[in-house]
Amino acid sequence: MYINREISWLEFNQRVLNQARRQDLPLLERLKFLSITASNLDEFFQVRVGGLVLLRQSGKAKRDLTGLTPTEQLELIRTRAGRMVEEQYDLLSRELMPQLEDAGLSPLACASLTEMQRAALEEQFISSIAPLLTPLAMEVEMPPILPNLSIILGVELQNEESGEESRFVAVTLPDLLPRRVESAALGRGRYVMLESLAAAYIRHLFPGEQVLRCHPFRVTRNGDIAVTEEEGGDFAHEMREVLVARKFSDCVRLEIPADTPESFISRVAGIVGAAEDAIYRVPGLLRLVDFGQMAFEPGNDQYKIETWTPSWPAGVDPELTMFENIAEGDILIHNPYESYEPVVKLIEEAAADPDVVAIKQVLYRTAKNSRFIRALCRAAESGKQVTVLVELKARFDESHNLAQAEQLQRSGVQVVYGVKGFKTHAKIMLIVRRENGTLRRYCQIGTGNYNENTARIYSDLSLLTCDENLGADASQFFNSVMGLTRLMQFRRAFPSPTMMKSRLLDLINAETQRALQGEKAKIRAKMNSLNDVDIMSALERAAEAGVKIRLNIRGICCWAPGTPQAQANTRIISIVDRYLEHARILTFHNGGSPLVYIASADWMSRNLDRRVEMMIPIENHALARRVQDILDSCFKDNTQASLIEPDGTSHPVEGHGKKPFAMQRHLHNQARKQARARARAACRMLEPHRPKKEQRGE
Repeated sequence: MYINREISWLEFNQRVLNQARRQDLPLLERLKFLSITASNLDEFFQVRVGGLVLLRQSGKAKRDLTGLTPTEQLELIRTRAGRMVEEQYDLLSRELMPQLEDAGLSPLACASLTEMQRAALEEQFISSIAPLLTPLAMEVEMPPILPNLSIILGVELQNEESGEESRFVAVTLPDLLPRRVESAALGRGRYVMLESLAAAYIRHLFPGEQVLRCHPFRVTRNGDIAVTEEEGGDFAHEMREVLVARKFSDCVRLEIPADTPESFISRVAGIVGAAEDAIYRVPGLLRLVDFGQMAFEPGNDQYKIETWTPSWPAGVDPELTMFENIAEGDILIHNPYESYEPVVKLIEEAAADPDVVAIKQVLYRTAKNSRFIRALCRAAESGKQVTVLVELKARFDESHNLAQAEQLQRSGVQVVYGVKGFKTHAKIMLIVRRENGTLRRYCQIGTGNYNENTARIYSDLSLLTCDENLGADASQFFNSVMGLTRLMQFRRAFPSPTMMKSRLLDLINAETQRALQGEKAKIRAKMNSLNDVDIMSALERAAEAGVKIRLNIRGICCWAPGTPQAQANTRIISIVDRYLEHARILTFHNGGSPLVYIASADWMSRNLDRRVEMMIPIENHALARRVQDILDSCFKDNTQASLIEPDGTSHPVEGHGKKPFAMQRHLHNQARKQARARARAACRMLEPHRPKKEQRGE
């Protein structure tokens, strides 16, 4: 009934890699997907493999849902990830690199350059690169710690005069240097790889010594280090200590080119502390993630996928303030098909509006130079009451969030560093505004982070509302997470860890009872991951009872319907396309009166039991229908969807002669159509100018 979590995740990454294999996609789009698989593996090894290594070292034989020990899981990962790495490099060498070469976009080998080109590059190395390089002697009593995920040159040296035994030096290539080094001598757009250039002229760093060998390698360190959250401690200080600890954590993966001599590999492995099962001999260039940047750089449009411009949301009148828009009725925004700008506009208007008295918000991951941060600072500086929960435990964003929190505090924002013992992942903003002698609450509750950059590539939903019940729930939520009151008295919302899971189980069980009584019963949901045992058990019972279950799970799916009846009533797909599927949508047939929800939480134990999340109903009939239409399009997709089988493997959904249908293209076209329809309607209207007071109903 269960699938191993780590293998399920690797199968998801395989689906991403399959996009890179698609010959119908433009070259740089394929390269982008290849780089995403590499980035995904980086995080997987830091967190998931890192955690399993710690469990193995502890000596605890803790087993997963499928009964596997940490050691057994690591062995499976080694085999499966090894095959994936081989496939990555086979695709790169056999298909993508030849196409890049034909397009004039492939790296040039230093050995193939003319004397004039080599001379120019040598001078460039001496003047612009060498001053930034610092050789570090590694075979000393207290060797320095080499950085995580950087490309490092290992150099074996020998004194030219004494002929003493060779010594080993590591030279880290700083991330601030471009990976692709261009030069006028090479021609427009041509380049050599930084590590190749540095290896060719590394001798300039070691006068009087002979370079015996020079090869690149890369270390991945354990990132699964949690903050202790000690009673009465300085949480920000504790988080800074975690960030320092990660720099010194154990090596969980050593990547090194396969053509490197084994004696050199052994030497490097001994220095960085890499066990044999942590060594990955890769048949090509390291850090494939860097190549994805080519898909976003100017030029070479003929090798890129067509650009989709977000449409202005049909439910938002750009001539009105956001408060006026929301006062006219609930608004649902589906980014990136629709512009995320109205959400940003809302916080910016709130910061400037003299009638706004308070702003409260949860920040999990924000953009660099975030407009949300700037608006919150302006609001506090203007005298508004601004309270922000900044989640410092957002993995790999801890340092960024610490800096953002400090910036907010300097402006007078009251900052809370998350909730002790939990990670706050809810996406919620509350604005309190004085109107007609009373206070009115405006809310934004959604599925995605307050990040205007990722909103261009992540598919998410935002509800903008001034509904009295949801406003009261938002106030209760912030009182609970910031004032240590209990997460109890809610009218419409269902937060975790107190109410969401029980509500979901009730909804699933209600559909089960209807099926057992011979009624139509259906559950449809969209999420990133599923691994909660209680939820999976309830789904299994529901499917056996006859409930039609349709799930769109982008990533991890640990549920494997165990009986023929359950399998017959269940269909699980995963969609990988140009945008990252991130919205969580849940619908229950409810006897013909569908219940529709959006949530910040996946159906994972961590989200339902150990995180502060939020799930809300979409009660406006038109908006609920829009949300259901998204699910309709998910399960129609026969172009980008993969079917997840009970054994955890997946394969592309077959169209069976049907017209090709891609969910994301459909949603993009729908958003454009709705925006054009609103524009046409506006052109037909003859609207008189009214005094401002009359317009506002004052």
